[in-house]
Amino acid sequence: MSFDTRHQSRTLLDGPDRAPARSYFKAVGFTDEDLKKPLVGIANTWIECMPCNSHLRELAEYVKEGVREAGGTPMEFNTIAINDGIAMGTEAMRASLVSRDVIADSIELCMRGYMFDAMVGLVGCDKTIPGAAMALLRLNVPGVVFYGGSIAPGHFEGHDVTVQDVFEGVGANVAGKMSNERLKDLEDHACPGAGACGGQYTANTMSMALEFLGVSALGSAGVPAVDPDKKETARQMGRLAVEMLKAGRRPLDFINRASFENAIAAVAATGGSTNAVLHLLALAREAGVDLSIDDFDRISARTPLIADLKPAGRFPATYMYLSGGAQLLARRLVEGNYLHAKALTPTGRTIEEESANAEETPGQQAIRRIDDPIQPNGGLVILKGNLAPAGCVVKIAHLGRTYYRGPARVYDGEKAAMDAVKAQSIKSGDVVVIRYEGPKGGPGMREMLGVTAALVGAGLSDVGLLTDGRFSGATKGMMAGHVAPEAWSRGPIAAVREGDMIEFDIEKRTLTVEISDEEMQKRLAEWRRPEPRYKTGVYAKYIGTVSCASEGAVTRAPEQD
Repeated sequence: MSFDTRHQSRTLLDGPDRAPARSYFKAVGFTDEDLKKPLVGIANTWIECMPCNSHLRELAEYVKEGVREAGGTPMEFNTIAINDGIAMGTEAMRASLVSRDVIADSIELCMRGYMFDAMVGLVGCDKTIPGAAMALLRLNVPGVVFYGGSIAPGHFEGHDVTVQDVFEGVGANVAGKMSNERLKDLEDHACPGAGACGGQYTANTMSMALEFLGVSALGSAGVPAVDPDKKETARQMGRLAVEMLKAGRRPLDFINRASFENAIAAVAATGGSTNAVLHLLALAREAGVDLSIDDFDRISARTPLIADLKPAGRFPATYMYLSGGAQLLARRLVEGNYLHAKALTPTGRTIEEESANAEETPGQQAIRRIDDPIQPNGGLVILKGNLAPAGCVVKIAHLGRTYYRGPARVYDGEKAAMDAVKAQSIKSGDVVVIRYEGPKGGPGMREMLGVTAALVGAGLSDVGLLTDGRFSGATKGMMAGHVAPEAWSRGPIAAVREGDMIEFDIEKRTLTVEISDEEMQKRLAEWRRPEPRYKTGVYAKYIGTVSCASEGAVTRAPEQD
């Protein structure tokens, strides 16, 4: 039986009784002919406040052209977007992770409210990517998520730079290693135009992960934001959504556990962001796939790191595209038997088929051969132990060490820790503990890039850090994020005291504080939860519905009586 391409919009628009609805659409320029075609929702996350998404309004026009060429009627709508780089280190950063679920919910509502038959999600900054993908999987309508692309690298004092260099420049400035004038010069040149942060940070990590997952077309995300080919790629994505609709090909028809394992392998092979753990767990929940935090450690341990990308590697994200892109990465991983090669993609072809014709740029250095990896295992590990019974995440790409031990320097919140860095009271050998920044305790699980980058910029690379908050994809070093359970939920991190010895053991996969079980229980029994920072509004709602970081920090409907 053929798939009804108007499987939803027919109910909204067909028949004499739907004349009022048609009259409204005609008021904004749609014709009878338009309304007889499948309706394709263009979920745009355009916003004027940041470079990551600022060009999506223009790209949407090309997506819509592709939809029309393929026989559909596109209708564009918008949702919110929060920029992590702008909000970083301030109260505004609490909005970031919260926005992911709000984006998913708002896209779902608009798609259901207009009964669109298919969807293209246009995304840029970090939370718009998983947010749109969560909505698409939740709705299970034919469609794809299309990433606006990476920003071009900036140029400063004769070399490529990204916004990561600016964050580290702040630390260097505080330590007296960079003048105000040089920092201003760096600031002026780091971000030259449209596009998302230019390393294998969260946006580029997640957009690539969606290609390997099957939510995006392989090769579509890597085209940089200002590349001339981006417009044609946008047109192709509009056509693809309608082709999927005509074929009756819905995401959950082909996205399964193997798809998620492919996405994790791609993150591991590129030294990608720790945020991928949160977001892929959230996506698995939407897809009804059984995925746990332990799967990330297992898959990363068997997958070699072969992409030499910032923040820990040498090259900005655009170099992967110039080297051969996600197609070349996929071909490498297929050849090494690190992917489920028969997993399907949005085109209906397998990932093996899509990557078979990858073109490698002669002499490229960004994507290594499988037999010449940067390191034999991937960029992520999951640690447990008496400080993180439910797990935490460490990025080990280019880390160069597997053990760290030092005394705890304890801070109840990111600001207190940043003030300590600025006051130069953190010393080499310390372990910085930042708590009450988890999903509930923050609320919103802020990223700690301001602190971690400032430590690096100040020359304090020999410092450990752990937090129940998150890290930016630009974070590097012995840094454990997503420590769970969080302090707000009486997690063991709440019991740590100044001077306690903390041990990171990558080989044993443990994060421990050197106190007895009896002492831990005594301290937790004496613990009292602090007053919530927000008692009304969206943050209060979030505190009441968000899950643990080890479960993806997803918002859940309250249990029904």
